[in-house]
Order: sequence, then C-alpha cells, then structure tokens
Amino acid sequence: MKKLTGKCSFCGDELHIERLRCKGCGIAIEGEIQIPRLARLSAEDRDFIELFVRLSGSLKAMSKQLGISYPTMRNRLNRIIELLTQEISRDQKYREEILDKLDQGKIKAEEAIKLLRDL
Repeated sequence: MKKLTGKCSFCGDELHIERLRCKGCGIAIEGEIQIPRLARLSAEDRDFIELFVRLSGSLKAMSKQLGISYPTMRNRLNRIIELLTQEISRDQKYREEILDKLDQGKIKAEEAIKLLRDL
C-alpha cells in the first residue's frame, strides 16, 4: 500500500480527506477533513519520527541502529522541526485571517467557528 503524504502526486497541491468510514459499523463522516500535520510529512520523515519516539528520543540510539552519524541524525531532526514549525505558522496565519474577516464583517460567526474548528 502506498503511504499518504498529504500532497497530490500529480500536481503537488495539498490533499484533503472527504470521507471517513468505520469498517465495523459502516457509519461514515463526510466533509473536508484536514490531514494532520505529522501525516503531511513525507513517509521517510514519518518513519524517522516513529523511530525517534520508539527509541525514547535518543538520536544516539537512532544513529547506532541506522548506521548514520549523530550529526546527520540531528540535521534530519532539525529539518523536520523546521517543516512542522512552518506548518504551525501557516495555520496561525490562516487563523488570524479568519478572525480578521469576522472582525470586518466579511463572514458570520458561525462560519468563523466552523473554519476555526477545521484547523
């Protein structure tokens, strides 16, 4: 099975989930559902984070297990931290845009609430 990256493999635009369905009871939830930040990372970066967590955050243990130098591990972690920081900044900017539109009367409170909940 191909791993989800959060980006369209054809055009590179951001993907959104439109439907979730429970295999057990069949109930479905439909609408635009944003992919969580960690799921938007590349499969390689998610594997790195998973190993990082499993090894209790020890870059030294990761370095040993993967046969990669500690500085290389540190650089990979720093790059992932920067990617997540950029995602958080984008979300914050979008949140501020929603609140500005609400303040200016361009959208109603109900719509602002819905947009903020979707973040």
